[in-house]
Amino acid sequence: MILANVSDLPSQSVRLQKLIAQAGICSRRKAEELIVAGKVKVNGQTVTVLGTKVDPDADRVTCEGQAVYAQALHYILLNKPKGCLSAVSDPEGRPTVMEYLVGVPVRVNPVGRLDFNSEGVLLFTNDGELSMRLQSPDYHVEKTYHVKVRGTLTEGQIRQMRTGVVLDDGYKTRPAQVDRLKNESKHDWLVITLTEGKRRQIHRMVEALGQSVQKIQRVGYGGISFYGLRVGDARELRQQEVDMLRKAVGLAANSQAKSRGKWKVAREDTELNRRRLKKSREEKKENETSQG
Repeated sequence: MILANVSDLPSQSVRLQKLIAQAGICSRRKAEELIVAGKVKVNGQTVTVLGTKVDPDADRVTCEGQAVYAQALHYILLNKPKGCLSAVSDPEGRPTVMEYLVGVPVRVNPVGRLDFNSEGVLLFTNDGELSMRLQSPDYHVEKTYHVKVRGTLTEGQIRQMRTGVVLDDGYKTRPAQVDRLKNESKHDWLVITLTEGKRRQIHRMVEALGQSVQKIQRVGYGGISFYGLRVGDARELRQQEVDMLRKAVGLAANSQAKSRGKWKVAREDTELNRRRLKKSREEKKENETSQG
């Protein structure tokens, strides 16, 4: 059965692309592309009509072979430690940020990424539309970092970072907010706010000026900070934080984008499981080495 623009559908029916986005699979826009491309099925039959409505409780929906279930939207902030990947899993067996999220009631994905050895604010959600927009270069969401540079930068180099630096691939970065942080070290500490997210951008900006980065800590994302959250701790966003993120990317208030701000987990709560996973990775590596 294919449902499309049926006027007498029950009140709980929703548009197909909305259900896919609520399942945390992708944004609504991407869901529409998948529908048109014939990669979505309802009750075993391919649906290509935008505007198709389904009953989440009665209809069986798959997207690229993956079962689609509506989930409550969830928003999480992790103060990411260094030494883990900003990914759900890793084929090479390296530790990931998901090891610090225990007891999350729904499946969530990282919003963008932080480098393996970078620390700080990392958001997670199953709100596909919000995640897509936060990562899109079209919305220029601000991301703020504390950066330790080996040695010191000249005032001219600071001005160059503010106006734009030509990277190794020829791309010129957007203007950034750059200031020195007061410190007693022989190395510069900078506070840098970007409105774009090129791969390893801060490293490449500093390297383009003939210097190198020693440490990066992201302290803010779209106005969300890790204030009061230790490295390795995570918590659910508060409603005002969710509303702020949605407003930053041009999304209106949504009755389903509700966040109680109650879920949280401390790094101590995940330590035992992380130790087990580490031991398992080491044993697997030893076995592969001995067999090789």
